[in-house]
Amino acid sequence: MAHCIVAEAEAILDKEYPVLDKGFVRLVDYLGSDERVVQAARVSYGSGTKSYREDAALIDYLLRNEHTSPFEQVVLTFHVKLPIFVARQMIRHRTARLNEISGRYSVMKDDFYVPAPEDVALQSSDNKQGRSNEPLAPEAAEAVRDLLRIGQKESYDDYLRLVNQGIARELARINLPLSLYTEWYWQIDLHNLFHFLKLRLDAHAQKEIREYAQVMFEITKKVAPRCCESFEQHILGGLRFSKEELAELKRRLGLAVDAESLSGKALERFEEKLRSGRQL
Repeated sequence: MAHCIVAEAEAILDKEYPVLDKGFVRLVDYLGSDERVVQAARVSYGSGTKSYREDAALIDYLLRNEHTSPFEQVVLTFHVKLPIFVARQMIRHRTARLNEISGRYSVMKDDFYVPAPEDVALQSSDNKQGRSNEPLAPEAAEAVRDLLRIGQKESYDDYLRLVNQGIARELARINLPLSLYTEWYWQIDLHNLFHFLKLRLDAHAQKEIREYAQVMFEITKKVAPRCCESFEQHILGGLRFSKEELAELKRRLGLAVDAESLSGKALERFEEKLRSGRQL
C-alpha cells in the first residue's frame, strides 16, 4: 500500500488548537490511517478489495480482541504547549517519543498557567488526588488566582535577574514553578495513543490533562476516524468486569441461579459501575 494521504488530516496540519489559557496542540505529521491498519492486519498490499463495512468490522474485531500490532502502524506527531505539571503526567506514558524545549539552552518565556475561576476548588473529601466538583465562590477563586499570579511573577523576575547576571541558565531555571509552560514534539503510535486517551479522558484524570487528551482525540479522528469510532464504542464507552462481577451479572440475568452474590465494597463498586458506566 502506498503512503496514506488523508484529506481531513492534511487540512489541519500545523493548525493550532488552543488548550487552557495559553496552551495548544498541533498535528505536525502523521503516518498511516484506517486503511493502513486494515492492510497491516491482512498483510497485503495495494488499495484492497474489501468494502467500507468489512474494513470497519475488521477494525472492530481487532480492537475488541486486543490485536494491537496493526494499530501500531499508525503514528501521529503532535507539537504541544502545556504546563510542566501536565507534561509530567504525559511523560508517564513512556511509549511516546518526545523532544522538549531546553531551559539549559533557551531563556524560558513568561508563560504560566492560571486556572479559570470555575476550575478553582477545594481538595475533594473522597478523592485524595483530586479537587471537589464544587468551585469556590467567585471572590475566593479570584483571590487564589491572584496569589498564583503573584508567585509566578516573583519567580520569573528572580529567574530573569539571575539570567541577566550571567548565571548559567541551567541553574537560573531551577526555581521556576510547575505552572510554567513548556513545549515539545510528542510522537506516539495509535495503539499507545488509545491507551493514553483511555486513561486521560477518564473522569478520574486531572481536568487540565483531560482537556489536552480531548483535543488530541479530536485531531486523531481526522487521521483514523474508523479506528476512533471503534475505540469510542468498545473502550471509552465499554466496561470490563471481574470474574466475580461477571458471576453477579449472570445471577441477576438468571443465567447462573446458584452463583454467590456480591456483598460489601465489591457490591458497591459493581453497582456504581453499572450506574455510572465508568470503569472503577
